[in-house]
Amino acid sequence: MCGRYQLVLPLEALQDLFDFENAAEPFPPRYNIAPTQPIHVVHHGPRGRSLTLMRWGFLPAWVKDTKAFPLIINARSETAVEKPAFRNAIRRRRALIPATGFYEWRMENGRKQPFYFEPAATIAFAGIYETWSGPDGEELDTAAILTAQSTGVPAEYHDRMPLTVAPENYAAWLDPMADDGAAALALTGRESFSARPVSMKLSNARNEGAGLMTPEPEAPPKKPTRRQESDAPRLL
Repeated sequence: MCGRYQLVLPLEALQDLFDFENAAEPFPPRYNIAPTQPIHVVHHGPRGRSLTLMRWGFLPAWVKDTKAFPLIINARSETAVEKPAFRNAIRRRRALIPATGFYEWRMENGRKQPFYFEPAATIAFAGIYETWSGPDGEELDTAAILTAQSTGVPAEYHDRMPLTVAPENYAAWLDPMADDGAAALALTGRESFSARPVSMKLSNARNEGAGLMTPEPEAPPKKPTRRQESDAPRLL
């Protein structure tokens, strides 16, 4: 699964890496990107690659009642081509979602500790997108991240991980005329990551900033009370 990630690279660096044509607006570093928030998505546009803000929460075009439809932030790569919700998007609307790392949680000392999974360089999640049109003519661009069975370090924390696309496969992955989706999935892979704990404040999607990357110090062990000391067994 991928339910939280970060993108802290400046716009100029993203443009160098992904070679999109449009002049997007600069944006601040984002350390705590959460579902339903707008995310930066690279896709095939009318004039080449385009960087667009989309809602992280996929909506198929045929959805009538958005409130009754579940929030979809990930799509299982093994079944995406077969699922009615994803099969059109995986064939014709594939995307790259730039990221500088992602997060997972694991129980540590009785609490859910967030961990940051760091790649060797900026990565591109394999994504799909769809434009949902409402009954009143409103339109909403939405996206989801493709996932697969975890391998390597992420497998120690969760059974699913995001799929990535290597730079040499960007063009083929984004090409809306290439193949039927199933072959395109062969262009994706599982990046290698290192993991380290980060601040517990990351669990709140309203929190943001570089301070989230520093874990809180461990609390010192509590000193026993006088009653506990008196009740302790004594060696004779």
